Amino acid sequence: MTDSSSTPYHPGERAVQARAGRTERADHSGRSIGRTIPAVAARFLAERRVLVVGAADAAGRLWATQLTGGPGFLRAPDERTLTVAARPAAEDPLAAVLADPAEVGTIALDPAGRRRMRLNGRSAPDGRGGLVITADQVYANCPKYIQRRSPLEQPAAGVPHVVAAGAVLSTAQRLAAATADTFFIATAGPDGRVDASHRGGNPGFLRAVGPDRLRWPEYAGNSMFMTLGNLELDPRAGLLLPDFETGGALLITGEARTDWSDAAAAGLPGAERVVDLTVTGVVELADATPLTWTGPEYSPANPPAAA
Repeated sequence: MTDSSSTPYHPGERAVQARAGRTERADHSGRSIGRTIPAVAARFLAERRVLVVGAADAAGRLWATQLTGGPGFLRAPDERTLTVAARPAAEDPLAAVLADPAEVGTIALDPAGRRRMRLNGRSAPDGRGGLVITADQVYANCPKYIQRRSPLEQPAAGVPHVVAAGAVLSTAQRLAAATADTFFIATAGPDGRVDASHRGGNPGFLRAVGPDRLRWPEYAGNSMFMTLGNLELDPRAGLLLPDFETGGALLITGEARTDWSDAAAAGLPGAERVVDLTVTGVVELADATPLTWTGPEYSPANPPAAA
C-alpha cells in the first residue's frame, strides 16, 4: 500500500488508471480496499476450500500456487489475521520461501457462487504446518468472468509431485493453456508487496503463441488495475492454471508487458488491451489438490474467444 493517505494506489497503478481514463472510477473502487477483515469476509473465507497464493522464490521469480483443505482450513481469528492450515508441498516452487516469512498475495474464489476476495500481506509459518498471514490489503471483486463450478472430492488423490519442469512450455502444456477458461496471476508492486488476481474467459482467451510466450486479452474490470499497475513498474509475473478435471496444476513464471495498441486488441472480442508473457520457468504438478470440479457454466460476462 502506498504511503499517501489520499490513495491506496502506488504510482504504477496510478499511471495505468490515468492512461486508461479510469482514475475517477478507480478512486471509487479504492474505497473498498481496507486493512481489516470484515465479519462477512471472515465467514466467506471459512467456507472456502482453496486459497491461491502468490510469492517470490529465493531467486526473485514470482509464482502462484494453490493451497487446499476442508471448510475451516482458512480462519480469521481477528480482523488483521488469516490462518491457513496448509502449506505448499515439498516440490512446489513456493515451498521453501513460505517456510520463512514472506510477502504474499492471496485470492479466495467461490466458483459456485461467483464470488472472490483478495487479501495481501505478510506470511509466516505457524509452527504446525500452516501459515499465519497479517493482512495489509483486503477487498472483494465483482463476479465477472468467473466460471461456475462446484468442488468434488477425489479421495484417491496421491501426494503432489512434479511430472514436468523446464524453461519453456511443452506441446501438451501449450494445449492446456490454450483450452483454459481460468488462470490466476501473481505480480509485485514497487515495495515488493505481492498481489494475486483472477483471469477468466471462454476457452481460447489465453493463447499459447509459442513455447516461451503466452498472450491474453484484458477485459473491462473494476478499474483498480492492480495487476497492470504492478507490471508497469515490475514485469515479473507468475501464473497458476488449475486442472479442474484432474486436480493437477500448471505453474508458470516469467516477465509480462502490456500492449496498449489498437492493433494488438484487434480481433480479440472484448479486449481493452493485451498482455504478453515471456515464459522463463514451468512446473507441472500432478495431484496438486485432492479436489476436482464439476464442468463449467461459463460466465455470461465472457466475450467470445477469438478464432
